[in-house]
Amino acid sequence: MKELIQVIAKALVDHPDEVRVLEMEDERVITYHLLVNPADVGKVIGKQGRIAKAIRTVATSAAVRQNKRIAVEIGS
Repeated sequence: MKELIQVIAKALVDHPDEVRVLEMEDERVITYHLLVNPADVGKVIGKQGRIAKAIRTVATSAAVRQNKRIAVEIGS
């Protein structure tokens, strides 16, 4: 899952070498923190959050197969 989020994000940004995904696991939820260059945050979020929502949808769909709940947070 971590690699999936990272590949999607690297395709969107101008600074792909600065893309990092941190994984934090709880009893119920796995949270992925997507960290990008501050100049690229808008590109990852998209207009009205559409790209961020699409990233979350893809990640959630992939997590259903593993019977896990996930959350994706975007920051710099």
